[in-house]
Amino acid sequence: MTETEIRNDRWNAARAIDLQQLRLAVVACDYGSFRRAADALSIKHTVFSRSIGQLEYLVGTSLFERSTGGIKPTPAGRAVLRIARLILEQVDTLVDTGRSSGRGDSGHLALGFCTSISAGNLRATLGEFRKRRPQIELATMERSRLRLMSALRSGTLDVVVSPGRLLAKDTKAQTLWSERILVSLPQDHRLAERDIVYWTDLRKETLLLSQYDPGRELEELLISKLVLPEDRPRIERHDVSRGIIKSLISMGMGLSLVMESDIGASFAGLAYRELQDGAGPSRLDFHAHWREDNENPVLKHFLSLLAERYPSPPPAPGK
Repeated sequence: MTETEIRNDRWNAARAIDLQQLRLAVVACDYGSFRRAADALSIKHTVFSRSIGQLEYLVGTSLFERSTGGIKPTPAGRAVLRIARLILEQVDTLVDTGRSSGRGDSGHLALGFCTSISAGNLRATLGEFRKRRPQIELATMERSRLRLMSALRSGTLDVVVSPGRLLAKDTKAQTLWSERILVSLPQDHRLAERDIVYWTDLRKETLLLSQYDPGRELEELLISKLVLPEDRPRIERHDVSRGIIKSLISMGMGLSLVMESDIGASFAGLAYRELQDGAGPSRLDFHAHWREDNENPVLKHFLSLLAERYPSPPPAPGK
């Protein structure tokens, strides 16, 4: 084929790929089974499999290894699925941007986060904000911190709440609360018999971490607590959500680290224990981030509520 023919072939294949095919491939990866994914989406199994096959034909490679036990991504599939997730996130951001710009009223707050709201301070804060200002339209977005900060810079989001302080140009930050780090484990695990688990107890265990936030930050905390590699657990990184990680733990595949706000959503067969070192519980700080030039009056109301609920400590003498 000539260079022109190759370019035209690539162009035609790219035009033929649709977002639904990408979404089905991502869901199939998360469920580890075409049939379970099809059932979850109420789609016929044959239609689901045909759509995946068409996508594989268009990209020119097999995305999944099939077996009687389910599916798993091929090396090429992992690369394609990673890009597919980015594309879908960008499309969602595009839609959110259009809706936000088209609405044009001050009674709207767009909040991004990369943590659970099944329990804890963020859930309580949103509930209080809704109670005080029931007329305000509240839109939420859960994405990676990189995507959240991109949406904040573009104006799609008014405020981002996340663990850790994210340094970005033309943004301001406010310290909020801190959350304890817990270990999630099967109820019949030997460590579940204890009220408190120490970091050193994780040695020789298998630790399952999501590649999404805050998995990376939890891994960095683990490394800071267990400096020597031989003292650390074996780490498996999975390209799945926190919910899928819980499923793997309940199947006896290993343990994981979670923040206390994540334990509000109960999961059969799981137990949670506080992680400590010699100084006591381990914690992560949360911060709110917003653009300095954001003049949305609703944002000001929300920031006032945050300042009321989580006042900053007074400055040290002489500062």
